[in-house]
Amino acid sequence: MRKHRIDLFSLIAGGLFTVIAVLYLVAALNDQSVNGRIVIPVTFIVLGVGGLAGAVAAVTRRGRTDRDE
Repeated sequence: MRKHRIDLFSLIAGGLFTVIAVLYLVAALNDQSVNGRIVIPVTFIVLGVGGLAGAVAAVTRRGRTDRDE
């Protein structure tokens, strides 16, 4: 099987949505509520940081392959 590059943004987004789903599941099981005023902005912040990290990783990866050739 060929190795492929890790898509950092997709990894962070998938992890974030998994954490949010578990948070809502645990809250529902404990008869608690989740404050959407906190979850939604934190989601956007984490996705923004993930996008930035993915862009930086892509730029550094591109720079590394240019030097190798």
